Amino acid sequence: MKVSFTSLGCAKNLIDSEQMVALVTAAGHEIVDDPAEAEAAVVNTCAFIEAAQQEAIDAILELAELKNTGSLRRLVVTGCLPQRYQGDILRELPEIDAVLGTGSFPDIVEALESGETHFARFLDKNAPLPELDRAISTGPAWAYIKAADGCDNRCAYCVIPSIRGRYRSRPVEAVVREARALAEGGVKELILVAQNLTHYGKDFRDGTTLCTLLRELSQIEGIRWIRLHYLYPHEMTDELIDLIASEKKIVKYLDMPIQHVNDSILRRMRRPETKASIEALIRKLRDRIPEVVLRTSLIVGLPGEGEEELTELMDFLEENRLERAGVFVYSPQEGTDAAVMTDRCTTEEAEARRDRVMALQNRIMDEYDRRQIGCIFDILCEGMEDGLWVGRRYADSPDIDEQVYFSGEAAPGDFVRVRITGAENGCLTGEAV
Repeated sequence: MKVSFTSLGCAKNLIDSEQMVALVTAAGHEIVDDPAEAEAAVVNTCAFIEAAQQEAIDAILELAELKNTGSLRRLVVTGCLPQRYQGDILRELPEIDAVLGTGSFPDIVEALESGETHFARFLDKNAPLPELDRAISTGPAWAYIKAADGCDNRCAYCVIPSIRGRYRSRPVEAVVREARALAEGGVKELILVAQNLTHYGKDFRDGTTLCTLLRELSQIEGIRWIRLHYLYPHEMTDELIDLIASEKKIVKYLDMPIQHVNDSILRRMRRPETKASIEALIRKLRDRIPEVVLRTSLIVGLPGEGEEELTELMDFLEENRLERAGVFVYSPQEGTDAAVMTDRCTTEEAEARRDRVMALQNRIMDEYDRRQIGCIFDILCEGMEDGLWVGRRYADSPDIDEQVYFSGEAAPGDFVRVRITGAENGCLTGEAV
């Protein structure tokens, strides 16, 4: 059977998709890139916010059209959308032939091969994470690696705990074993992911922490960069900060979602931080790790946010000059506490606030980029575009940050020393030295 895969959403979802591809290939089926050539299609979905849900539905309906016009005979939907709407999805989208919840994706072969109409399986979303082979789809020379899944934080705006389950860390030895295999396959940059990476190991209740895992990963020959996504501020310990500062393989790039800085909004979000604790942590990080690049995510338009709260957020950005930030409009999610709060601005106003914050942040990031001109960095080369090599610095995570375009001798997967010669429109240019 020819099978196509569409993976939507976060890096954790992509890893699940890579594991499904490996299972399907091992069962003797052929993976094709073009759904129009497929006999079966799999859509691994996200349902975190309304926009992600709509993207998933659009992808499903587009593939459903191929059942009428092409060779497609079976449509399988996996992941967060069926998990969240398991009682409704087959009724609302009868074009779907099979659904698998977030705890059931290892059953992908059975879902594809079953002749059952409206096959559905929703196993325990809180079960330990399966240890499966993967068909790596990123690179060259970099890959995501999942340290944990689920979340215990219960933020007022977020549905992830109800979709992905409670927080479950993978055993240290399992993560290290996978990392060694990736390194043997040519991976040089590991991007360690979890909903809350700083909570890693605490569910074991045996003293295991993120530091335990990082010390083991840092010993793997062939791995040059270890990038961390996502570090929650209230669990950033001095031990972790000192390890990041001292271990040369750990990239000095910290993705640390803070969401807001107004204390009232943070309480409404059920976030444990305060503005004072966030600013104190930023000062500590920059003091102990002088070259650190800080990335965060912010939400505007949450109930209770007015002009005063927004101004406080923008003043914070102006004063603290974070090198990277993404700004998102609050999306009410059924079943969350924030969804029933009534003092919320219109979507149009929230979008206008996002645009104001991003205009400020873009100026801050442009100023940071201009300061890089003349500096020399190690660049992980990813390929060529329009006659120039393209790659990333330590300050850039794939798909969310900028890239460096440079001339000179290089090859995909190489680390290349590059002098930055220009900065424009969110991109850097340079030349190999």
